[in-house]
Amino acid sequence: MIKNAGGIRMNLLRYRVRTFFRYKDLIGALVSRDLKLKYRRSFLGYVWRVLNPLMIMIVLTLVFSSLFQKSIENFPVYLFTGRILYDFMKASTTNALKSVTVNAPLLKKVYMPKYIFTVSKVTSCMVDMVLSMGALLIVMVVTRAPFYWQFLLCPVVILQLYIFCCGLGFLLAELTVFFRDIQYIYNAVLTAWLYLTPIMYPLDALKNVKPLVFLIKGFNPLYYYVAQFRDLIYYGRLPGPRVFFGGWIIAFVMLGIGVWCFQKAKDKFILYI
Repeated sequence: MIKNAGGIRMNLLRYRVRTFFRYKDLIGALVSRDLKLKYRRSFLGYVWRVLNPLMIMIVLTLVFSSLFQKSIENFPVYLFTGRILYDFMKASTTNALKSVTVNAPLLKKVYMPKYIFTVSKVTSCMVDMVLSMGALLIVMVVTRAPFYWQFLLCPVVILQLYIFCCGLGFLLAELTVFFRDIQYIYNAVLTAWLYLTPIMYPLDALKNVKPLVFLIKGFNPLYYYVAQFRDLIYYGRLPGPRVFFGGWIIAFVMLGIGVWCFQKAKDKFILYI
């Protein structure tokens, strides 16, 4: 019985993987559509993916650099290495949240796996983030920041965060189908998440508030990805085993939870969208 159950699960997993690759061209088309729609009628087009984070970085640097100029040597690069990951997480999960409800007219007419809309939203935001890396390179050149070979390992951290965002996106998309108020609650969560992540300040600034440091290190998933990203780019060192393996574990746990909740409820979506 146990062997049969295991065989059934493996066959189901193989079927889902084959189905995913069967629709890879459609996912690619949806990603391309999202990117084109985002910059449609824009004179500068994709250049905004570099200009927009640069302008935000300049404003935040002017506001916060004076507060932490003694404890942070190159504040623009320090800020950028955290902000770029937060912006990706925020944009991808916010878009994924509405991925099923927005495509309700299409889902009612044509059968296709519902998860492809969520995956395409997260993927298009990841492409946006990769383009934004150009702004980071500009900042590093202007501020004369050193380029370490560890920079080449950044895709590992991006992949971790991508997996995490897919999982969280599945969960949010499923919840939004049944509870539309989730989008408003999540906006408040994102604001708190920003300030509870050491993006604009060093974690050492909270050393006198030990419960908050424990909360950030123990229960803030984004901390693991920001810490790794900064280690590679800002400090020029390999991430420690705690944040490295913790990042992978958190990513796959979130993906497992998101996929399980999404798959369990997907057949009921048609009744609520």
